[in-house]
Amino acid sequence: MMAAGYDRWLSKAAFSAETYAAEAMAADMDPWIVFDSRKTPRSEFDGWLESNRPSRVQRFGDEEGGVGRVGWISVVGPSHGPGAGDVAGLQESWEQLLASGRPVSFQTVRELALNHGVLSGKWLMHLDSGFKVDHAWECVARATLEGKISSVKVSPYNPKTEGRQVICVYNQNFTDKGDVVRLDSVIRATGVKCPLSYKPDVYTYLGIYRNNRWKLCPTIYESKFDLECVPRRSHIINKVTNLEVT
Repeated sequence: MMAAGYDRWLSKAAFSAETYAAEAMAADMDPWIVFDSRKTPRSEFDGWLESNRPSRVQRFGDEEGGVGRVGWISVVGPSHGPGAGDVAGLQESWEQLLASGRPVSFQTVRELALNHGVLSGKWLMHLDSGFKVDHAWECVARATLEGKISSVKVSPYNPKTEGRQVICVYNQNFTDKGDVVRLDSVIRATGVKCPLSYKPDVYTYLGIYRNNRWKLCPTIYESKFDLECVPRRSHIINKVTNLEVT
């Protein structure tokens, strides 16, 4: 999909940040389909991948067919480790910040994230259901199996999202610009060329989604792949400063 079409799709969203946060929480709480490469033989991956193509897995299952709801489909890399930080402490500090009446900005949220060690983040890609999402998912899932990416997840097919699905590709530290850029390079090396946007997990934990009342952009980097540049590369913009990163 061209970038202009992607922007138009985003602009259609009229739901509140609270609605998006509630939907995300519901997906997180429903069962996940997970291939954990730390526990499962690599020889089983191809069969697992074919059986769980995201365009075919239904978000809300099939009651008549005895198929349950699915929150996410995920691949965990061989070197993946726990790194969520003190999420409960983060959310408590957030409530105190809101009660204090202090202005909320990217810098204040970043400070909370650093104080509580909640530093992970993810590159997001929103793709049409069908071949596009299945192909991109296979690209990043295989890179994760090979240890090039820590972990990835993809939303199952949901008829309520106008045939769009999201893939999340994770790294450990959103404050490390070099690591964010490195992960973009890894994603591009798999063959993914669509626009990407980067969201810190702290925003997710605090319910900062589109149309939030603090008027924060929920993503802090944007990556567009330049097919005409030689050598081909991403153009990454810091959306907080509006400065070009690469």
